[in-house]
Amino acid sequence: MEEQIQSFLTEVSNFVWGPPMLILLVGTGIYLTFLLKGLQFRTLLHSLWLALIKRKDEGDNPGDISHFQALMTALAATVGTGNIAGVATAIAIGGPGALFWMWITGLFGMATKYAEAVLAVKYREQDEKGEMSGGPMYYISKGLKMKWLGVLFAVFASIAAFGIGNMVQSNSVADAVRHSFDIPVYMTGIILAAATGLVILGGIKSIGRVTQVLVPVMVCFYMLAALLVVFIHIEHVPSVIVLVLTEAFTGTAAAGGFTGATIMLTIRIGVARGVFSNESGLGSAPIAAAAAQTKHPVTQALVSMTQTFIDTIVVCSFTGFAILVSEVWTSGANGVPLTSMAFTTALPGEWGGIIVSIGIILFAYSTILGWCYYGEKSLEFLLGVKAVKPYRVLFVIAVFIGAISQLDMVWSFADIMNGLMALPNLIGLLGLGGVVAAETKNYFENKNR
Repeated sequence: MEEQIQSFLTEVSNFVWGPPMLILLVGTGIYLTFLLKGLQFRTLLHSLWLALIKRKDEGDNPGDISHFQALMTALAATVGTGNIAGVATAIAIGGPGALFWMWITGLFGMATKYAEAVLAVKYREQDEKGEMSGGPMYYISKGLKMKWLGVLFAVFASIAAFGIGNMVQSNSVADAVRHSFDIPVYMTGIILAAATGLVILGGIKSIGRVTQVLVPVMVCFYMLAALLVVFIHIEHVPSVIVLVLTEAFTGTAAAGGFTGATIMLTIRIGVARGVFSNESGLGSAPIAAAAAQTKHPVTQALVSMTQTFIDTIVVCSFTGFAILVSEVWTSGANGVPLTSMAFTTALPGEWGGIIVSIGIILFAYSTILGWCYYGEKSLEFLLGVKAVKPYRVLFVIAVFIGAISQLDMVWSFADIMNGLMALPNLIGLLGLGGVVAAETKNYFENKNR
């Protein structure tokens, strides 16, 4: 019976995440890119300056956390196992060219992330506790006047948070800790649940304070380790760049343990892993953007779109290049073992595997924090603020359950919920594209004056 349920869930997941959904996700990004006249390319340096250098709080303007904290909360939820295991899977199945299609997905996804944030801030509202609430459920309900569709998004998001944003992550941490440090899964579950509870029970301000420290540290730690791998194999970098660019359009022949990939497989797996990694179009990140202290939606949107750039163009590239320059991608390994193998070629003893395990622990823990906020705000939209505290308690309990459980069905169910989140959000983005363009025009005209 269990096998039949798992088989059914896998089929549904494959259908939900089939070519039509991937085309819709990337197509929305392409449409918004043209609508906004390539804004993500024109304003990228300014946006990175706003996000990472200026980092100025907006003072008494409406909002709960700073621009930077909102960005770090969204990055906390986005930079996760997809940056370690997802990139490795893309290359193991689709070959080196899959990395190129991850980049393409990220570049167009920046326009999607920008539009999500504009709408999230524009249509946000203050709840009974005086905190900001926003995201797809609000801009679909208030902007498109389709409350039923906003309700559907909130239902899918509040459930998905327990899967992809909680139990799947705690299970990955428990597995990594058991393999690298021989610590029982139940001990990891207890510690991780306690660490989660200490942060999330304080709400978004507590999450923002933690993520603004945790996320830069974990990203820099992982990138420095990956950079060391690339530096040790520096002579392979030019040929790897050529390999990625050429095999993106030709597919990859069988080599070693690599079974080969057609061009269509290369594109499909690259796009799928890119979307999984940066979550552009899923509608999760704008929930955090809505909490930012800002006087104009575009200000936060410029900051928010750097999330996709950092996640996919930067962090995923470091993983991909580490795997490719170390020449382990033809080994037949996949996922986390492939990334660990790449790090082990450059680092002495078992340090490669240990660093990857630490990366998984930090990335997964930060994802849990970010997704708790997404889930509670979705449930608040459905049931009001009274549902938030019980939700947080259940979320902490689920962290422990995820650490000690077998999660094959949870993985598949979480994938389905993620895909179902995307559909209402994309309808909202396409329907409100004109609003995004008008807000953008207004902002830059005033700025130029």
